[in-house]
Amino acid sequence: MVTRKMFLSIAGSAAIGLLVPQRQSWAAAGKRSAARKLKFSVISDLHIDLMHDSKRRLQLFIDKMQQEKPDFIIQLGDFCIPAEQNKDAIDLWNSFPENYHVIGNHDTDQGFTHQQVVNFWNMPAAYYSFDKMGYHFVILNGNEKIPGTQTSGYPRRIGKQQLDWLKKDLMENKNPTIVFCHQGLDNTIDGLENGMEVRYLLEQENIRSQFTKVQLVLSGHHHLNYHNEINGIHYVQINSASYYWVGEDYQAQQFDEKFYTENPILRHTLVYEDPIWATVTLQDDKIQLSGRETSFVGIGKENLDIERHQDVYPITSRIDSRVLRL
Repeated sequence: MVTRKMFLSIAGSAAIGLLVPQRQSWAAAGKRSAARKLKFSVISDLHIDLMHDSKRRLQLFIDKMQQEKPDFIIQLGDFCIPAEQNKDAIDLWNSFPENYHVIGNHDTDQGFTHQQVVNFWNMPAAYYSFDKMGYHFVILNGNEKIPGTQTSGYPRRIGKQQLDWLKKDLMENKNPTIVFCHQGLDNTIDGLENGMEVRYLLEQENIRSQFTKVQLVLSGHHHLNYHNEINGIHYVQINSASYYWVGEDYQAQQFDEKFYTENPILRHTLVYEDPIWATVTLQDDKIQLSGRETSFVGIGKENLDIERHQDVYPITSRIDSRVLRL
């Protein structure tokens, strides 16, 4: 029987097998390897403006980072709106020496613009790239829309100008590359609207470069925990640090009525006990993700009174540890 994973592997081989060796790594391609292992930590969807204890969660993350000292930290969006009451959160985030941001759809809630978020977070731009220790990192803004069109819900696409920039940025870079985007490029349920177009661009750059230049894409947004490999590129979803959104019809019972009166949006969620995040270690022949696990406040996963696969992937309060071969 041909499984989905086998099908993707076969399809990838058929598409690029004659053009570039499958799994050809940076080292195998005869390129200069990174000077040493690079390690960074990634957290997503803290939702500081919605969570009752978001500052505690952020503090726990930063405290742990000060102990572990990764080379940098990055958050994948839905962090906070650019409002004065969130200045202490930004100051706390900035207490770690090297840090980066990805814009999420909720970061412009209450009518704020991308540029206001960029200014408040002190980002170089809404999308940008940087190099470190022999690796190239690309931050995308998946919250664009086609000018002159009306989109229901939050905009979730990458426009032509950004696509042109991405293609040029990748072509000018010679290093193995990691991509960050708030919305999943591989998720058809509320993911990036033109995710296939972006994936194709990344795949074509790998063919042109004759090695797996683009190795990994990390996303948040979906509050899930999964990994897909599509045509030689790994796509990993980083679960929320705070909760799983069930839906407006769901009436949670994790807290008392007073709590939900004060935090009405959380009535429709499953809140995680503690924050979760992942630490990513990059090496020549593999990428290692070390995840974390917590529990749902007040209930075990076996007692969830909802369909655990309502978003296809199972609802869970963890980020899996994984070894991704290159």
